[in-house]
Amino acid sequence: MSNSTSSADSQTPASVTKTPRAVFWLVLIAILLMASNMRSPIVALGSIAPVVQEALDLTAAHIGWLGAIPMLMFALGALVSPAIGKRFGLENTLIAVVIVLTAGIIMRSTWISWHGFLIGTILLSLAIGFANTLVAPIIKQHTPGNIALVTSMFSLTMSVMAGLVSGLVYPLSERVGWQWALGGWASLGIAALVAWIILRLKLGSSNKMPVATLTEDEAAQEAASIWKSPLAWQLAVFMGLQSLLFYTIAAFLPSIWISKGLSEVAAGSMASVFQFMAPIAIIGMTWLISKRGVKLQTVAIGATVLNVIGLLGVSYLPSLMPMMWTAIMGLGCAAIFTLCIMLFSLRTYTPNQASKLSGMAQTIAYLVAFAGPFGAGWLYELSGNWDGPLLFILILTIINVIIAWLASRPIMIDGKPA
Repeated sequence: MSNSTSSADSQTPASVTKTPRAVFWLVLIAILLMASNMRSPIVALGSIAPVVQEALDLTAAHIGWLGAIPMLMFALGALVSPAIGKRFGLENTLIAVVIVLTAGIIMRSTWISWHGFLIGTILLSLAIGFANTLVAPIIKQHTPGNIALVTSMFSLTMSVMAGLVSGLVYPLSERVGWQWALGGWASLGIAALVAWIILRLKLGSSNKMPVATLTEDEAAQEAASIWKSPLAWQLAVFMGLQSLLFYTIAAFLPSIWISKGLSEVAAGSMASVFQFMAPIAIIGMTWLISKRGVKLQTVAIGATVLNVIGLLGVSYLPSLMPMMWTAIMGLGCAAIFTLCIMLFSLRTYTPNQASKLSGMAQTIAYLVAFAGPFGAGWLYELSGNWDGPLLFILILTIINVIIAWLASRPIMIDGKPA
């Protein structure tokens, strides 16, 4: 396959202006510092939940709500953030997002009560929901010629920091206490705030920038409702089914493997294997797209097939290479998430349209993801084993292979060729 084909598949049809080197690095640093704060506060709680539960005298139900609230806040943030970003500017909005996110991290460690931890979690999760949605239009606005590269580095940073924090927070709690172990990561939020303020001062705000000239048809498409676009719904379902698989597996993977005969220690290690496949998936996917000219549609279908293979292995061949089945699922989930964020930018004409598509798709995706762990837990309670939940998720994942083919076709949001 020629590189020209890949380029056509991965860029919008509008002419792409080369980003000045200084602007590229400024935007990249700001985005990566933002990314370092966007998963670590969530996974940190999971690693230290028993310690926090004992310190605050919480029930298991309290911990369950703290684990479920982020997905609801992600969905709410995705729903409302496009309009706010357009009204006040992407850069101004993201500065406020970093402030709220950092305040939420600090609040959880300084307001020592269930209410303090709950409000802090709501604030930081809502801020992450905004950031999830607005990063795609920021990348399209400031680095339109490097969408695949910057998106991949953004996703890679989120995954690596989540893995590092999940591994470090418990040892840190034993040395400096759980409050510092959770709250100390606010320093990354402060660094991100400085970077975004500098970016805003240097580049201005998107709501004050001249609007690129659009054709009459493009202007009509941007004014049209994203919610009426078939491609938007295909992307939303594609990301939603992936998110359901990811959050369900992330919640229950050790329990599933214990039921399949692994020891508690071995089953616990599978959670780390699942998470740490993300960097490999993101680097590999970026290389395939940018260096080997592999089509986005091929990557999308391949990633969903990996999820199917992994689930088949866990369900029906658990004694044969359990680490391999776990790793395969981790690769598929990470690749699909990164690809979805890319497509929000690549399949739209303007940053505002990318913001609306990102918001719509992620609202649906996180609502679907919220139902995953609860549904799987309910089926497990009914049947007393994991066979039923795994079969249900496997069926949804097979359906997602077809959705992947539809969602990743080389067409724009209005159905025209990309």
